[in-house]
Amino acid sequence: MNNCFLPPLARTSWQPARAGRQLALFIWQAVLFFVLQAFSLPVLAEAFSSADEKSVHAVVDAQLAALAKDDAKKAFSYAAPNVRKSVGSATGFIALVRKEYPMVYRPASVVFLRTEGKDDEAFQRVQILDADGNSWLAVYSLQRQKNKSWLITGCVVVESRSRMA
Repeated sequence: MNNCFLPPLARTSWQPARAGRQLALFIWQAVLFFVLQAFSLPVLAEAFSSADEKSVHAVVDAQLAALAKDDAKKAFSYAAPNVRKSVGSATGFIALVRKEYPMVYRPASVVFLRTEGKDDEAFQRVQILDADGNSWLAVYSLQRQKNKSWLITGCVVVESRSRMA
């Protein structure tokens, strides 16, 4: 299982040494958030509007499009403050995605699945087929910002055994 847009626990050249403990705490908080939210998804789906679903879908789609064009600044602009702080820069962000998440960086195809959420939190599932024909499931978490826009707070990618349509 990979956490999109979250640097690996091992230090890399762009990650400051003092941020190690903060990063580990952030990753554990993100994992706990996903676990807790997974149990509430059926309840969340009932209260999420169609307009919000379209907005969430658009943000994830726009980030994927920016990655496809190697537009690091644009792709990074869809990241929430927690991701921006963790990664540090647009250059670091696209380098991380390119190296650790090639299926997200250069998917052969993507299929957007049902968006679920409630109030200011959302989850967008995306089925991804990579260049080698492997299937992946990416679950993006998003948060509504004070200005009402949606930004991506994280993404978990797991290999999927399902076939894409």
